[in-house]
Amino acid sequence: MKELHILIVEDDEELAKSLQLFLGEIAQTTVSHDGFEGQMLGEEGIYDLVVLDLMLPQINGYDILKYWRNEDHLSMPVLILTAKDTLDDKVHGFQLGADDYLTKPFHREELLMRVKALLKRSGHLGNDNQLSVGPFQVNLSNRIVSVDGKQLELNGKEFDLLVYFIQNPDTIITKDQIFDRLWGFESETAISVVEVYMSNLRKKLKKTSSLQPIKTLRNVGYMFETEALE
Repeated sequence: MKELHILIVEDDEELAKSLQLFLGEIAQTTVSHDGFEGQMLGEEGIYDLVVLDLMLPQINGYDILKYWRNEDHLSMPVLILTAKDTLDDKVHGFQLGADDYLTKPFHREELLMRVKALLKRSGHLGNDNQLSVGPFQVNLSNRIVSVDGKQLELNGKEFDLLVYFIQNPDTIITKDQIFDRLWGFESETAISVVEVYMSNLRKKLKKTSSLQPIKTLRNVGYMFETEALE
C-alpha cells in the first residue's frame, strides 16, 4: 500500500533510514534531516502523518510544531519521537499540539502501532486497509473502488487521486498539493497533468454513479464534498 504519505524529520541519519525502512511498509516516506527543511516540507500539506524529532539543526521540533499548528493551521497527526523524556517535555509537546509522544530508545513494533493508531483515528487508515465515505468503498490492498456496490475502474494515478480526496473530505486541496503528492516535487511533468486526471476521474465517476462530489473552486483548488453524497 503506497497511498499514505509520512514525513520523517530526524537528524540522526541512521535512525532516519531505519524509520524510513519499516514505515515504508505502510506508506510512502519523505525524510528531512534539519528543522528548517522539515518545517517547509510540512507546510506543503500533503502528508498524512509526521514523525518529528525535537532536537534538530536550525529549528527545534517544538518551534516547528508550534508554527504548523498556529501559523499554518495544519492538523495532520504529529508523533514526537525524542530522547527528551521528562514529564515537562511531554506536557509541553502535547500543549503545542502533538498527537502522541514516544521516547528513544523505542521498540519498532510500538512505534508502528502508534503510527497506525493515529492514521486510523484521523481517518487515513481504515480497518483492514479499508476507506469508506458515504457510498464510496476503497480497498487499499487490492486498489479496488466501489460506489453503491458498483466497481469503479481506475488506473494508478486516478486511484491515488480519488484516495487523496477521500482521505481529506470537505478540505480544499490545491492543484499544487495534488501534483506534489502524486507526482513529486522533482517531477518534470507539467502541472497541467492534474487537470487531465481530474477530467478523467470525473468522467469515470459519471459512468458509474450520478454522484459528483468533487467540486472545483475557481482559482483555489478542489474539494470532495460529503454533502453531495447525501
